[in-house]
Amino acid sequence: MSFPDTDTDAPLTRMRSGERRELILDAAMRVFGDHGYVGTTTAEIARAAAVSQPYVVKMFGTKEKLFVEVLHRALDTLLAAFRAALAEDSEVPMSRRIGLAYVGLAAHRGLLLSLMHAFVLGGNSAVGPVAREGFLRVYRFLRDEAGFTVDESQNFLSGGMLINTMIGLRMTDEFDRDPSARELLTAAFPEKLDLMRSLTMPAADSASAGESSA
Repeated sequence: MSFPDTDTDAPLTRMRSGERRELILDAAMRVFGDHGYVGTTTAEIARAAAVSQPYVVKMFGTKEKLFVEVLHRALDTLLAAFRAALAEDSEVPMSRRIGLAYVGLAAHRGLLLSLMHAFVLGGNSAVGPVAREGFLRVYRFLRDEAGFTVDESQNFLSGGMLINTMIGLRMTDEFDRDPSARELLTAAFPEKLDLMRSLTMPAADSASAGESSA
């Protein structure tokens, strides 16, 4: 499915190429996060960015290449947040600061879930190597820069995967209905629970997984 190269690109004519690129990457991160790599089309990303599908393809090539760009961007953003937390002059323990920084990234819609989608694509020849290296970049940060032990690093990464899973499951939908969900969410997000509940994706968004053209 394609869109005409006319009015949809008009608002972007006065934007620099780098700005247009960032606009599309923002939209792609949201859509990939919501629907996953397989469930996303370049047409959906184009709609989210208010540009034409041919324009997206012209700038990034394939959906696979665009997803890799999103993955790089998400990893860079994550590590920048970790380093900022590490540099804070605070009485809050360093491991707690980094953990709070991770949860705070949930406010960047699609970022954490795009990473999670990437981490199950190890068999993809283009995405797999980038995802593995990205995961190891995070591990090396924890070990070499934050000074975590191997066990501390493993616990941190395990906690991050639990957080991603609950975001992907929209577990906050069950907060008021199921005591077990409320208990788990309160334990996982003791200082960010209000943020997590405010970020629940509207049902209308999840219902628009759209057409299946590439």
